[in-house]
Amino acid sequence: MAGHSKFKNIQYRKGAQDKKRSAQFAKFSKEITVAAKMGGTDMDSNPRLRLAVTNARSNSMPKDNIERAIKKSEVSDTSSWDEIRYEGYAPGGTALIVECLTDNRNRAASDVRSTFAKSGGNLGETGSVSFQFNHGGEFIFDASVKSADDMFELALEAGADDVVSDDETHEIYCEVSDFHSVMTALIAAVGSEPKSAKLVWKAENPIEVDFETAEKIMRMVDKLEELDDVQNIYGNYEFSEEIMAQLAEL
Repeated sequence: MAGHSKFKNIQYRKGAQDKKRSAQFAKFSKEITVAAKMGGTDMDSNPRLRLAVTNARSNSMPKDNIERAIKKSEVSDTSSWDEIRYEGYAPGGTALIVECLTDNRNRAASDVRSTFAKSGGNLGETGSVSFQFNHGGEFIFDASVKSADDMFELALEAGADDVVSDDETHEIYCEVSDFHSVMTALIAAVGSEPKSAKLVWKAENPIEVDFETAEKIMRMVDKLEELDDVQNIYGNYEFSEEIMAQLAEL
């Protein structure tokens, strides 16, 4: 169940932090508004809204922004949003899953397809790469909250399936059906909310790539993240610590 990750995937490259944070807040706001619109504004009875707010808070989104996003759901002309998953291949034959939340399916499809093509990737059909991933819950806590051994025991008792601890974080994984029960048990056991709690696509067999391929992948990921409709991106690529350091300098 427990494991230690020698390499870490990069989802966000350092640099232009203010711009990235603003875009990230916009994505959080959209998810909060949609969650509240679909299930109501009471977080106790709306798990999706509670999760969206938890993630926004853990990423330092201001309270006023969160409240505005919730209130926006009460506006009668709030747009109807669709959740769409796109799958395909990035440079080096690595697999990507792109989750979108959009009020215009045609725009989202066109933008994602164009970005794949221009970045040296290949957009596939639904199911073309998702079989290479496990869909489940992910909780991330600071390493300082508990020792690796203690977190392993707590996660096991909470019903989790896997724990990966390093010097910075504890990453805990569970089945989709166990997400809310595991989150509730972990928060009670640890005494604080996680830095992140969400449903993710976790690669079963990550592929370590060279620097040239890693640079191409990250350029593609950056372009996809700039699209307003894109909410989350998952890949089965893996970068060594040396390559991560090189990418951070770009």
